[in-house]
Order: sequence, then C-alpha cells, then structure tokens
Amino acid sequence: MVKSLAWKIGGDQGEGIDSTGDVVGTVASRLGYFIYGYKHFSSRIKGGHTHYTVRIGTEPLLAPQTQVQVLVALTQETIDRNVSGLVPGGPVIADAAFKPTLPEGAQAQLIEIPLTQIARDIGAPVVRNMVSVGASAALLGLPLAAFADYVEEKFGRKGAETVAQNLQAIEQGYRFIEEQADVTRYALPQASPAQRYLMTGNDALALGALGGGCRLMAAYPITPATDIMETLAGIFPQQGGAVCQMEDELAAITMVVGAGYAGARAMTATSGPGFSLMQEGIGLASVAEIPIVVVDTQRVGPSTGMPTKTEQSDLLAAVFGGHGEGERIVLTPGTAVQAFEDGAEAFNLAERYQCPVIILSDLGLAQWLQTVDRLPYEAIRIDHGKIAREQDTEALEGEFERYRVTEDGISPRTLPGTPRGQYLATGVEHAQTGKVSEDPKNRAAQVQKRRRKVDALRERPQALRTDGTEGAEVAIVCFGSTIGAVDEAVGELRADGLQVGRVQVRQAWPLPTEALRDALSDARKVLFVEQNATGELRELARLEGLDDERFSSLLKYDGTLLLPQDVAVEVRSLALKEEV
Repeated sequence: MVKSLAWKIGGDQGEGIDSTGDVVGTVASRLGYFIYGYKHFSSRIKGGHTHYTVRIGTEPLLAPQTQVQVLVALTQETIDRNVSGLVPGGPVIADAAFKPTLPEGAQAQLIEIPLTQIARDIGAPVVRNMVSVGASAALLGLPLAAFADYVEEKFGRKGAETVAQNLQAIEQGYRFIEEQADVTRYALPQASPAQRYLMTGNDALALGALGGGCRLMAAYPITPATDIMETLAGIFPQQGGAVCQMEDELAAITMVVGAGYAGARAMTATSGPGFSLMQEGIGLASVAEIPIVVVDTQRVGPSTGMPTKTEQSDLLAAVFGGHGEGERIVLTPGTAVQAFEDGAEAFNLAERYQCPVIILSDLGLAQWLQTVDRLPYEAIRIDHGKIAREQDTEALEGEFERYRVTEDGISPRTLPGTPRGQYLATGVEHAQTGKVSEDPKNRAAQVQKRRRKVDALRERPQALRTDGTEGAEVAIVCFGSTIGAVDEAVGELRADGLQVGRVQVRQAWPLPTEALRDALSDARKVLFVEQNATGELRELARLEGLDDERFSSLLKYDGTLLLPQDVAVEVRSLALKEEV
C-alpha cells in the first residue's frame, strides 16, 4: 500500500502516447485520486521519442516524481531511455512485436505482452495502446469497470463497434496481467470520488479570464500558450466574446491595446519570442495608460530555444522589457488555482491602475495536468477603477484632463463617446489633456505620476505567500510552477525535523520588497529556487536592496521539471553547513 505512485508510457511521437496517458489520468481522477501528469516531447509533430508520466495519489500532487513504479514501452528506445528511472524490480510492460530486451544490469521485470497482435485480432490495430491501459490498470489496482465507463463516454459518438473494440482491448490487457503470478502489483488506498477537476494551468487561466470579464482575445499561435486561445475559442461564442487569430504578435498586441482603449477587457497570450515582439505595444499601453492583459508562458530560450521544455528566464524581460521605463504589473501564479485567480484579477488590476498586467506563466504550469478541488468563482469581483461618466464631464468648462496629476497617480479615464470626455491617447509624452508636450517639468510630473500609482501595489497582501519562515534554518524563495516541488520538499524536510520556511512570490513587480524582507529577516539561510541560469528573481531582489551573505541559489536550466529531491538535497546541504 502506497500513498502515491507514478506510471509512465513511452514511444514514438504521434502514436497516441498523450491520449493514452490522458485515459489513465482521467479514470484515476474520477476514482477520487489526485493527479499530476507531465510529458517529455520533441518540437515536432511526429517521430522522435516521447513519454508521459502520470502521478496518482491520495493527497494533492503538484510536482514530478524521481522514480516510476510502472513503465509501458512501445519501443525499445523507451526501455533504453527510461528503465533507469524505474523503481528496483518494477514492471516494464512491453509490446512483444519489437522483441524487447532489458539493458545489461537493469533491475526490472520485463512483461512481454503481444499488444499489437491482440489489437489486430480484435480487428482494430489502433486499440494497441488500450491493451496496455488494461494491463496497467491490473498492475496499479485500478478497477476495470471504471475504464469501461470512460470508454463508453469517450468513444460513444463513434459507434457501438468502436466502443466494443476498446473495451475488449482493455479487458484483454487486464486479464493478461491477472494470469501472471509473479509480477509486482501496487495498490493505493481506496479513494472517495469527489467533485474535482483535472486541468492544466492554461485551462484554469482561460476560465479565470472568462470569469474576470474578458471578452476579446487576440493572439498568434505559439507553444506553450496556444491552448489558452483554443479554450476561449470554444467558450467565447456562447458568452458574447471573440477570439481573433492575428497574422503576428505585433497585430495581436495592437488589437488588444485598441480594445482596452475602447473599454473592452482584452488579452493576448504568447511565449518568449512573441513576447519580445510585443514590447513596443506594451510600452504604448503603459505611457497611454491603457489597461491590457498579456500572458507570457515561458519556455526555454533565447530565440526558438527548446519550445517544448520549461524555463523561467523571462522574468527580467517581463519587468524591464522594452525601451524606456514603462510601468507594468507582473503576476506569477504557480498552480492552476492561482492561474485562475490571476486570470480574473489581472483585468481588475489593469483597469484600476490603467496599465499593462503581465501574467508570467511557464510551460510546467501551462501544460501539465493537475487535480483541482474547486475554482473560487465566488471570489471574483469586477472593478473598473476610476471612470469619468457623462455626469462627471458635462459641466467641464475646459478640456478633459485624462492624465491629470493626482495624489495616488491614477487619473479618471473616459470611454469613447462620453460627451466632453474626448482626449488624445498617444505614445508621445503628453500633458494632462493628452496633447503632446516636451516640457521638462511636465515630463517629470507624468513619469512620477505613472510610477506612483504602481508603487502602491508593493503592499498588496496577495503579492506574497509565506509559511514557516520565522526561526527557519533555511527559508526557500520561489515563484511559478516550482512551488509544487518546493512544497513537497518542505513537507519531507519538516518530517525529518528540519525547520524550513517557504516564500512564494506571487507578484514579481512591483516586488513586495518590505514584506519579503520581513519574511526572511529571521531565517538563518535563504535559498532562491529558480529555473533559469542567472537567478533572475534573486537579482530582482538584489536590485531592490535585498541581498546578504545568507542568500544562495538553486538553479535548474536543462529544460526538465524541478524535482522535490533537487530542493531537499540542497536544503540539507545548507543546513549541514550551518551546523558546522
């Protein structure tokens, strides 16, 4: 009996690896287990090795696992690449068609199953992977009936014959394992089915944007952000919204700026290369004080980099990108629930502070499946900020001062068509009326005004999440999807008696510097955990005056997900140095 285990399937890209993993993950989720599903795939449509790992457990899971309990191999390459990550003595389900062999010294049980032949005998070669699903269910202790219900639902529209063939494939795989007396089987404690969701961060962010009142998305497809556009394209037509696939990222950002000026809640989503192209448009929204939302789902760079691998190397670009000093807000969600929350709140922040809001996601959050207990729809509130209506402008004797210098830096805006509320929205520096001005005193006043309104966000309570930092031997600071590995490592380390604290930065800019300083003040060591090569979050903290001899970094930038073990090993090393 184990609290969690991991199942992996591997083969050639384009052979149904993803859909097979989705079947196992979805059925286990419906049985009441928590799921975390993640993949390795190449930047191509077909060919090349790929694998899909599904963690299944009785407690929430948000990070990859070091070893897997069951490996399904559809090619010899899958065995060669992945058997070393199998627990000692773990089973390898392999298709007998490719005459599988274990590498010399491999500690594994090879279970040859004629997956291809069974599928052919059924009369549908495409159900080969479903035979392996049945065999896996038997090894993992998952009930056969649960898979039958899922197949009826998934393939029912394709007709009774397709349903029957898939059910037969699963059952034959299941029976094959049942007849084996000497193979390792695993059993999870029985779970209680509950009303939970299985989704990616992209799914959650799209739903949050919908709940937050977004009704226009303009974007150009790019991995790993495209799913947001595709999800909203399926939802918006029924909600009075629209998705526009533009000819490039320049068109996408300028459409969003235009929509924001007109009063619509609009967004775009891209990744590093597209985000670079959008910088001038983001600058226009900043100086013209137009509310927009931009999602940057980070991947490995620079340039094309590794489009299907994860990294967190756009942080400084998100904060300081572009020319000049354009104010913006940068949010850094780490879980699907946080992506939902930020997807909604970003539009309030954009309109309240009249500036671009960047949601900095990453591939590890954007595309990997996780269980979500619930999405907090009831917490969503719509706040349009300071809008001057007709009753506010009709008595004006002079011009409407769209960029009036105010104490909090926020000037009331008007929507197009408001009587006597017209103004010039331009990328050129302007006076309070919006007319072009190069007067030095006016320039200084407008820069200070724009900075003043955003600086107020440093004290936003949601900007930082802290846990157990007081008196900690080591306090870990992280952002984005690394929170899953960090939290799992913290739980393990605390169980071993170490005092470990955790700080998750949920708003990278403006950085909540004083709150971060207070959270770390009592820790003996501080470890910044990031998936980049230069420690961008730590550098941002240093630029804000937060750095001392206690600080160090754990950096991972090989494109693979951060492991809880990576964090635990580094923290133990720091704690040991402290004792010495």
